[in-house]
Amino acid sequence: MPLLALQTSSSLSNQQRHELLAPLSRIVAECIGKPERYVMVTIDQTAMLMGGAEGPAAYAEIRSIGGLSGEVNRTLSERVCALLHERLGIPPDRIYLGFTSVAATHWGWNGGTFG
Repeated sequence: MPLLALQTSSSLSNQQRHELLAPLSRIVAECIGKPERYVMVTIDQTAMLMGGAEGPAAYAEIRSIGGLSGEVNRTLSERVCALLHERLGIPPDRIYLGFTSVAATHWGWNGGTFG
């Protein structure tokens, strides 16, 4: 049920995109404490302007039914920013992350909802 939806202005090859999926999925599962079999990760390339300037930037939206807290969110931010800096060269100060806790009744899966 956790979802990490990444948008970046960095030009990504299909190989780079696929090489980011697994580590991002592991980070989310480990930090939130949910089974990785429920984690979904998406990666999209898009135009971005941050601080009035173009250049490498990213936005990651992380949604989950439970598991998010101040401490968890800080750890997710640290680990996701480090990975994006290491793999894509995006400076951490050009990465925003949004965290959303979702009610189980507002998350659908497998023809139903989690609550």
